[in-house]
Formats: sequence, structure tokens, C-alpha cells
Amino acid sequence: MSFNIIKHPLIIDKLTRMRKVETSSKDFRENLNEIGQLMVYEIFRDVPVKEIDINTPVIKTKGYTIDIPVVLIPIIRAGLGMTEGIQRLVPTARIAHIGLYRNEETLEPVQYYAKKTKNIDKSYVIVVDPMLATGGSASKAIEIAKSWGAKQIKFVCLVSVQEGVDKLQREHPDVDVYTASLDPVLNDDGFIVPGLGDAGDRIFGTK
Repeated sequence: MSFNIIKHPLIIDKLTRMRKVETSSKDFRENLNEIGQLMVYEIFRDVPVKEIDINTPVIKTKGYTIDIPVVLIPIIRAGLGMTEGIQRLVPTARIAHIGLYRNEETLEPVQYYAKKTKNIDKSYVIVVDPMLATGGSASKAIEIAKSWGAKQIKFVCLVSVQEGVDKLQREHPDVDVYTASLDPVLNDDGFIVPGLGDAGDRIFGTK
């Protein structure tokens, strides 16, 4: 597994805006989508391309196009907040969905929904969730994707901690991880510190 922290001034600036407690849901969502777009460049750095013949206004020439279907899998519900930004740059991507919630006592993920796409076994699969905390939800979502036949999987998050990274490395060493920040610790409630709070609540304004 490769672990990649994507550090860029634009990402750092937008992430700082998102961390602020006074940031509105509208601004939180907009910055999250914009960070998702900025991260796409690194996430897709090794995606295969094929040569094709094209006509420009001047002459026939050679060009290149992505040579593999792309599937995004947001972990509902917070993962939906990053999906739009990624899809803006990869508009042909299909969207699968995995619904998980965390048992607040055991901190273990509980599945309540899953819907796959066609040909996921032949696709470049991106599992998306803003937070990689204990790693339980991320690991479970990847497990589900693999049960559907997915082989080329990457996990993309906004904020992570070492505990979650270590769990993915143990349980899914074949999955590369991309994040915008590696934060110091988890608190006793399983929240990332300093983090940015409950991403789902802040995206959808439910608290």
C-alpha cells in the first residue's frame, strides 16, 4: 500500500477554511468539492490511457484517452460530499453506493445499503469518505467492493489519522490511500483531532 498526503497550497487553504467551526454548510460543501477536484490530479496519475486517432481543425493526429472505466464509491452519507467534485473532472464515472453507519458504542461499522455498478471488476475504483478515523468504515467498504469483484481500488479521504491508515494497511495492503492531512490523534469518542467535526452533519447541516 502507498500512503499519499497531497499537500498543495490551495488544498491546505481550503482545508483550513473547513476546519473552522464558524464555516457554514454551504462553504463547507463548496470547499470539500473543490478539494476533491484538486486531489483528482494525483489520484489519476497512474490511470492507463490508450492512443486514438483524432481530427483537429488543422490535421489528423494522435491523442490519448483514459483506457479503463471509472467507478466512484462514496460511503454514504459523508462520502457524497466529495463525489461531485471528482465527477466534474471525470464526468463518465459511474457511481456505486455503500451505506454504513458507526455504532456509537462499539465504533464498528454497520451496513444498511449497497448498490454496485456494471463491470466493476474491470474498473478503476475510487472509494470516497472525507474521514479516515478508526478505519472501520473504510475497511468495510473496501471489503464490499472487493466482494463485487473490484481489483483496482484506491481510497480517498480528506483527513486521516495513523490508526485508520494502519488498519487499511493490515487489512487491504493492495489499496493505495490518498489524503489531504494526517492529523495527530483520535479522541475517546473516535473523532479525529483536530479534525473538522462530523463531516456528514457539516455537509448537510443536520446539526
